Amino acid sequence: MKNTYTIPCNIAQTLNLIGDRWTILILHRLLNGESTFKQLQDSLDGIPSNLLSNRLKSLENDGLACSELYQDHPPRYRYTLTESGSDLNDVFNALFLWGDKHLTTCYKRLVHQKCGCGVELRYYCTTCGRTLTPDELEIRDEQKNLGANPKGE
Repeated sequence: MKNTYTIPCNIAQTLNLIGDRWTILILHRLLNGESTFKQLQDSLDGIPSNLLSNRLKSLENDGLACSELYQDHPPRYRYTLTESGSDLNDVFNALFLWGDKHLTTCYKRLVHQKCGCGVELRYYCTTCGRTLTPDELEIRDEQKNLGANPKGE
C-alpha cells in the first residue's frame, strides 16, 4: 500500500502521485520517448524490475500513463503519458532551471533551441495579459472559498 499525505495541499497531493522513489524519473523518461519496459529499465540504472513494474502500474492507475500491448507472446507493452502526465513537462523544466542555478555539477541545461542561450521561468496572467514577478503571486486556499458568497453577504 502506498504511503499518502493527508494534508490539504496541492504539493502534498501531487507528491502522493509522483513522490515515490523513481516515479518522477520514469515520467521524465516517458516524456522523452522511452516507451518500453526494457528501454526504461536500461535508462534507469539500478531500478529493480519489480519496482519499475509497480511504478508503471501505479502511474496507470493514477491516470498519468497508459499502456498498449504491442507483442502477444510474451506480452509486452508500450507506455505513453496521458495529457495530465505530459503536463508535468513544466515541472521538469523548473527542476532543470533550479539545478542549473544550484547544483555543484550541472549535467544538463534548459536552453533556447534556436540560439542555445539559457532561459528562465515567467508567470503570465491569462486574464490581464501581463508577465508577473513572483512577489505579485499569492496562493489562495480554495477550500475556504467553497462556501463563501462572492458578494460577501
